Amino acid sequence: METSAQRSALYTIEQEANAIANLKNFIDDSFDKAVNAIRQAGGRVVITGIGKSAIVAQKIVATLNSTGTPSLFMHAADAIHGDLGMIQEKDIVIILSKSGESDEIKVLVPLIKNSGNIIIAIAGNNVSFLARNADIFLNTTVSKEACPNNLAPTSSTTAQMVMGDALAVCLMQLNGFDSNDFAKFHPGGNLGKRLYLRVNDIYTMNESPSVMEDVLFKDVIFSISDGRLGATAVLNDNNKITGIITDGDIRRLFEKTDNVKHLKASEISKANPRTILNTALAVEALEKMNSNSITQLIVVDENDSYLGFIHLHDLIREGII
Repeated sequence: METSAQRSALYTIEQEANAIANLKNFIDDSFDKAVNAIRQAGGRVVITGIGKSAIVAQKIVATLNSTGTPSLFMHAADAIHGDLGMIQEKDIVIILSKSGESDEIKVLVPLIKNSGNIIIAIAGNNVSFLARNADIFLNTTVSKEACPNNLAPTSSTTAQMVMGDALAVCLMQLNGFDSNDFAKFHPGGNLGKRLYLRVNDIYTMNESPSVMEDVLFKDVIFSISDGRLGATAVLNDNNKITGIITDGDIRRLFEKTDNVKHLKASEISKANPRTILNTALAVEALEKMNSNSITQLIVVDENDSYLGFIHLHDLIREGII
């Protein structure tokens, strides 16, 4: 049975989803003008607001910075008490406001216009002071707040945030900002590791177990045990990989026969083992392990020569998973 708490949550989600969906009606020539103005300005994007809009402004600043558009936050109240000095000649100023009629906004807009900076308004009132005095107006009007009293900024701040995301993603795509650029700005944490950590950075911490094709079964066991990776590579005289032997292969072999002492590595190895280049991203190694339902890959260089192993446990340790 649906509880009152659940009904409230579902109502809130529905109202905010409707507010976001309605934004599609406001993506017009003004959006193109805003994007082009930011790209052509040659400066930074200064984003400001008051109250809840100021908090949304900080989030948009963070998103723009992390996707290649230099930005900074300026609180509207602080701006009229000295922080206007943050704005440089080529900067674009984005002002967020639900009503567009806040006292601080009415004081701030003329000061920015006097400095010659372009103002982009993101507001929910297309006849407001802010909308009428901005160079470019992006409409984020909502029919109703999710707040049951239609007072607390909820749907309106969600709409502002989504409009900011739309700008950031559009600029990101137009500027050719790709995963390599993203990695430069996100070097920390698990996300950063997924973007920059390579097999080269990991496999060297492991042993590199290997045996020649003609060694006997006993030496194969020693190699797997000493390497502590659950496998050993089988190599020919040119250091090229001809196969792999895993501890699972050993168990399956014993299920068939006890007469193993005379067997050579070449007779019990599996040909065409899964390999990965040492320069590949670690996340590519994870994808390859998952797609082949295995826990280790043999690492090779560009000449297909054996280098070592990378194991699933290595990726877990590094936070790739």
